Amino acid sequence: MDKFVKLTGVAAPLPVVNIDTDMIIPKDYLKTIKRTGLGTGLFAEARYNEDGSENADFVLNKPAYRDAKILVAGDNFGCGSSREHAPWALLDFGIRCVISTSFADIFYNNCFKNGILPIKVSQEDLDKLMDDASRGSNAILTIDLENLEITGPDGGSIKFDLDAFKRHCLLNGLDDIGLTMEKGKAIDEFEKKNASVHPWAA
Repeated sequence: MDKFVKLTGVAAPLPVVNIDTDMIIPKDYLKTIKRTGLGTGLFAEARYNEDGSENADFVLNKPAYRDAKILVAGDNFGCGSSREHAPWALLDFGIRCVISTSFADIFYNNCFKNGILPIKVSQEDLDKLMDDASRGSNAILTIDLENLEITGPDGGSIKFDLDAFKRHCLLNGLDDIGLTMEKGKAIDEFEKKNASVHPWAA
């Protein structure tokens, strides 16, 4: 998993509450277990018209936001079914950070396992960031995970809180497998000791 230390990029505004995982990645795209290629299905029902053409009014189809790395969204982001394809689709599109006032628990935890930083802020701070994100190609935010700080295009900054363990995992690029591998030496020592004590189980 790629490390997340500092991210600078365009932030796209999506001022919609209760964006569920079916809106993030519709069920038609759930037939694969691959983490790549799902970016085309991200917000598919909003991004595309019935004939498959792009909906020019959807934020991620606008020239200024096509390469957005950050999403500023309404309350209760990621609610609905617990599909891990949702963070996979965001990441495959290029989104590494989602900022909202609240997230559904399962989606929130899935983000950390896939290298995405979900940031919870107050409504007042979200309103400010949503305004920053509305500046088109000038909507540049910097997310500093080490200092737990968001810096806007005008130089103003907002502090945020994050669980220390989750922060450690993102800073070091550790998913569940990576965390296990950190204990590799201890696991090897246990296996050797166990084999000598219980040779029939080896």
